[in-house]
Amino acid sequence: MFISTSFTTATKCCITVITDHLAEMLPIVYDPTIGEAIKKWSGDYRQSRAVYLSIDRPEDVRASFENLGYGPDDIDLLVVSDAQEILGIGDWGVNGTDISVGKLAVYTAAAGIDPARVIAVNLDVGTDNEALLNDPAYLGNRHARISGQAYDDFIELYLKTVSELYPNALLHFEDFGPGNARRILVNHAEQYRIFNDDMQGTGAIVMAAVFSGLKVTQQSFAEQRLLVYGAGTAGTGMADQIHAAMVRSGLSAEEAKQRVWLVDINGLVTDDMQDAPDYQQAYARSAAEVQTWARADGKINLLTVVQQVKPTILIGTSTNHGAFTQAVIEAMAAGTERPIILPLSNPTERIEAMPADIIPWSKGKALIATGIPVAPVSYQGVDYHIGQGNNALLYPGLGLGVIVSGAKHVTDGMLLAAAEAVAGQVDVSSPGAALLPPVDNLRASSATVALAVAKQAIADGVATKQHDNLVQAVQDAMWQPVYRD
Repeated sequence: MFISTSFTTATKCCITVITDHLAEMLPIVYDPTIGEAIKKWSGDYRQSRAVYLSIDRPEDVRASFENLGYGPDDIDLLVVSDAQEILGIGDWGVNGTDISVGKLAVYTAAAGIDPARVIAVNLDVGTDNEALLNDPAYLGNRHARISGQAYDDFIELYLKTVSELYPNALLHFEDFGPGNARRILVNHAEQYRIFNDDMQGTGAIVMAAVFSGLKVTQQSFAEQRLLVYGAGTAGTGMADQIHAAMVRSGLSAEEAKQRVWLVDINGLVTDDMQDAPDYQQAYARSAAEVQTWARADGKINLLTVVQQVKPTILIGTSTNHGAFTQAVIEAMAAGTERPIILPLSNPTERIEAMPADIIPWSKGKALIATGIPVAPVSYQGVDYHIGQGNNALLYPGLGLGVIVSGAKHVTDGMLLAAAEAVAGQVDVSSPGAALLPPVDNLRASSATVALAVAKQAIADGVATKQHDNLVQAVQDAMWQPVYRD
């Protein structure tokens, strides 16, 4: 199964409509509509637009790509998913194929990535979704998810194969499970040109909101205290990005770690927690440090951590609706003059707190961005505009920048450059200004991000392509849905 490279008039018209109406069309071509399409994928199946790879047939991996007929210079980007953590709907096995297809559609619409030079990939490693396994229409492998060494070997086989066949392509990982996502990135980032949007992309878009917030507070990253509520791979990835910014701001790696606190379902993450995932351990606090802190049901809860730490930044990725209570927000506002509060969980019924509550609870002091679109909030004569932490503001431009520069790796510097480029597109000087730009003009936004990323790739020494005019090179690389001469 493969992604079609035959573009009809209808296809070109479709892409043109999406490009010209991105704000309206993104919820249709991606989240939330794509979630419904994934749930019905096997039942509605007509044909696949992705390469299908089964862990039960590793011998077919190379042939599945070679049969497409592409040469080593023909592919710029692959998006792959094993569909273990699809958006907010969980494990959907082979039905998650369309998450890779949808992601590529956004790349093309937002950043002009040539759709003839991309491949969507689904890794079928089984599913733990009982409903799917018992559904006669389900098209995927009918066994539980494979894990451990067999899983890691399959990932290594995929990476080795595609990097050999398409040595210039960016390898985008999407919607992998928490433990797998971080392990794959950490173990392979130095060897392959890989990017994980759930960790690095989400982390970078949060960085953009923080950059904007720090323009208001006139502080540096080295002065921040970060509290992440919901310490999965997304939340920990955000901590990684902000930690890297703290280091670039002058702190040592250890000093920066001491300014990061993680809270998950078991309360504050401490080093005496036997079952803490490996990706949390880097930020686990010493049990001795917090032994006198108040506990409820044996846990150190969010409110206690806020009261003790007085964080300057509070990030929510917990999907625990209402977790940012009035007491939590008031404690944030009492601990710092302009707290940066980012309730990022979605959809609406899972957000930690709505801006309409956060603003009056903080008496207008909070600097807010969310993971869902939110209408402006009026409070004491000021209209507060709420920016949405939409990854589409960042990853398409990042991918384009990698392609233009031929970057061998996606560095922390490139992620920070992308975040700064996004933040640079908003003016936070007026009261109530949004921390993030809208998605209305993503093509121009993506070009700005791509230029910043390509420049940073050169500065970091990972670029492999040279251009006389980098601005023009970015423009020339953006595919347009028109007929060629």
